[in-house]
Amino acid sequence: MTVNLKDRIALVTGASRGIGYFTAIELAKAGAHVVACARTVGGLEELDDAIKAVGGSATLVPFDLGDMAAIDKLGGSIFERWGKLDILVANAGVLGTISPIGHVEAKVFEKVMTINVTATWRLIRSVEPLLLKSDAGRALILSSSAAHKCKPFWGPYSASKAAVEALARTWAAETQRTPLRILCVDPGATRTAMRAQAVPGEDPTTLPHPSEVAATLMPLVGPEQSETGKLFIVRDRQIVDYRMPE
Repeated sequence: MTVNLKDRIALVTGASRGIGYFTAIELAKAGAHVVACARTVGGLEELDDAIKAVGGSATLVPFDLGDMAAIDKLGGSIFERWGKLDILVANAGVLGTISPIGHVEAKVFEKVMTINVTATWRLIRSVEPLLLKSDAGRALILSSSAAHKCKPFWGPYSASKAAVEALARTWAAETQRTPLRILCVDPGATRTAMRAQAVPGEDPTTLPHPSEVAATLMPLVGPEQSETGKLFIVRDRQIVDYRMPE
């Protein structure tokens, strides 16, 4: 399905590599101007070159998501330049350590929650007014099956993704009567640096490339997509409902 995003403004966090990098390229190919955020300046510059190569355009915003004041300023900067935001892809996140809960260092746990949860909330707070100025604002919040499976040794990451989904679902319920549509995304195991860190003995060639995941997200950010408060499972190419415990 071809999505036309001409004249749309898209913000992508964690855009210097992995799913964020290739999602930014796909958005640019579809016509959106991409506001690309990441810590790594070199990675953002490589992204800028790749976006120009497909005829797209980008604005690079290098900063650490742990810098809450920078997140607050981001919304203001986007408003001053474009007056709105059409697409948010909240992709950035950290794994922490794969370890028994009782062995996780406090500083590791706090960093996972700061980057994965607090920064996501702060980002929502910063850009929600801009998304509501769009005629068809769309937000994708990257999550993980870890939010539901709660496997041994994945405690901090699982807890952070469960919290992120709770934020996204609440936000969707609050904005249900507006044009803004919000989905969580479970990309599944993907050939990324984070996956290699989590499962170092795995053969990466057995996993989908992040470019494949990015391509599946495009129909979710177009004006035609009408679902909100749900979960998109990339492997199944399906939007599913949340449900209460049975």
